[in-house]
Amino acid sequence: MNQTTSSTQALQQQRLLLQLEYHSEKEAFQRQTEEQGLLRKVKRGDAWWPVRTGNTYYNSLNQLAIEVYRTTDTDIEHNFEFGKPIAFFYKEADDAKIHYFSFTGTVSYVDGDRMVCIVPENGRLTDLQNVHNLGVQLSFDETSYRLMMEALDRTIKAKGRLAYLRDLFYSRQKPETFVFPPMHFPYLNQTQEQAVNEVLRAKDVAIVHGPPGTGKTTTLVEAIRETLMRENQVLVCAQSNMAVDWISEKLVDRGINVLRIGNPTRVNDKMLSFTYERRFESHPDYPQLWAIRKAIRDLRKNRKRGDEKFHQKVESLKSRATELEIRINNELFAEARVIASTLVGSANRLLEGQKFGTLFIDEAAQALEAACWIPIRRVSRIVLAGDHCQLPPTVKSIAALKAGLGKTLMERIVEMHPESVTLLKMQYRMNEDIMRFSSNYFYNGQVESAPEVKYRSILDLDIPMEWLDTSTLEEKEQFIGESFGRINKAEAELTLDTLQQYFERIGKQRLLDERIDVGIISPYRAQVQYLRRLLMKWEFFKPFRRQISVNTVDGFQGQERDIIVISLVRSNDEGQIGFLRDLRRMNVAITRARMKLIILGNVETMTKHPFYRQLWHFIHNLA
Repeated sequence: MNQTTSSTQALQQQRLLLQLEYHSEKEAFQRQTEEQGLLRKVKRGDAWWPVRTGNTYYNSLNQLAIEVYRTTDTDIEHNFEFGKPIAFFYKEADDAKIHYFSFTGTVSYVDGDRMVCIVPENGRLTDLQNVHNLGVQLSFDETSYRLMMEALDRTIKAKGRLAYLRDLFYSRQKPETFVFPPMHFPYLNQTQEQAVNEVLRAKDVAIVHGPPGTGKTTTLVEAIRETLMRENQVLVCAQSNMAVDWISEKLVDRGINVLRIGNPTRVNDKMLSFTYERRFESHPDYPQLWAIRKAIRDLRKNRKRGDEKFHQKVESLKSRATELEIRINNELFAEARVIASTLVGSANRLLEGQKFGTLFIDEAAQALEAACWIPIRRVSRIVLAGDHCQLPPTVKSIAALKAGLGKTLMERIVEMHPESVTLLKMQYRMNEDIMRFSSNYFYNGQVESAPEVKYRSILDLDIPMEWLDTSTLEEKEQFIGESFGRINKAEAELTLDTLQQYFERIGKQRLLDERIDVGIISPYRAQVQYLRRLLMKWEFFKPFRRQISVNTVDGFQGQERDIIVISLVRSNDEGQIGFLRDLRRMNVAITRARMKLIILGNVETMTKHPFYRQLWHFIHNLA
């Protein structure tokens, strides 16, 4: 079997699995929509209800936008972000039924409890503004699936460079490289310097494997800067908006002109200033374009019967508007050195026909392979950065997961082409003891601690890692609602109790003066929400509320805290631990802590699994 046949067959198989995932997610979405009460959706952060509407206007991209404000449950973390599809609905006071509007919209951006939604021109905005009990909920995301399917189809049929990369990634054929002596970067450590050199030498592909705290972003920014000494422009993508924001911000800090396609997750002036929309609006030709667009709308609104020149006038204005739009676009793209977007966002019509020398994909281990092929068609070489020992991509269909849909492009290349991988080996985040377990279990003991963090701790003679056994608690875990997960109320109480005792040992003044920060992590959303409510009521923690955040493992991806407390929740006689068997999640959880890690969990339940048994013994031996 030749390389082309094997790679196209593998991609066809992947397309079938993606279709399976699509149908399974769509069914689950419809089922939940029918079964789940509206309040459950609100609690899960998938709906805002009731909402009030604000201004309506045309944005700089000539899309009709409406502001929506959340009026209740403002403490619940929601899942709305740029690009996600939404549906509007209303609920009559005396009617249990939810009435949906016939159109769907898209999130433009969310800032706290204010969301800007893009709606179709004929979306009958007056209906939205005149109903009582209006709500908005996430809708099923057809677009991402369509773009991934199209990318796979294009890659399967590809000729030229795209076909070469496809066959290379599915074979043992050696990737091509340039040969030149290593360059020296005084502010990088040895493995970071090696990684940047490998990126510059790669003709086809390079991988920067960054375990927690090893400065992957620093290395990637340096690699992008050096690439820009050789190329005019590069494309930088990541799976999530948050990851795109993070890398974009670091590049802007280094003085690089970034053009961000799509809106940021955190809406502040710094982030907004490099978005395409904001740059478009601040272009000197924009007022003229806006005036022309307004003239077109006015003409349409006030069209007189029998006006024979109507079409002529509209067409003439439209062609002037298009000409201006193209001119502004060309200038914005010509100035930018980095074009940044999510993987799916790289299919934006603004990038139509654009080609780049290099594509950098950050957090590549969290992206489905199909999503990576969307931007790959625009480039001739690829640099992937991430860590396949941390959070995997989300796959809802168990069958598709078992058949291999969860295997990422990064994992595939690491397997096929280990010579293109550089492992970053020096970590700057954790106390040596906290790091050691993760390094031994996931990275063959290759990750070392930088001398300045090796012994960092909050209290003298403190034990950096503790595991409090909760098997003596009378209450066990409870299961609440099929898609909402598990909760362990007694363990939640003990979690805050334990944190309070640790705080008392540190002392209130020191906690406030040194702004010691804490992350409370639980793998289950129900437990996270219960812990949040408990924390709000807990008098002792009032002065420290700003220093404590509570979230799921996914919510803490890429973050770090001085103190991390983990509530594992699971407590049963059968040793059932559900998705805690995905050890990459636990790797993320335990490596968020700089100086102190406290785990609460039922030892009898958890240690039936070999990983947790090893972790328990490791912590036990530190004491």
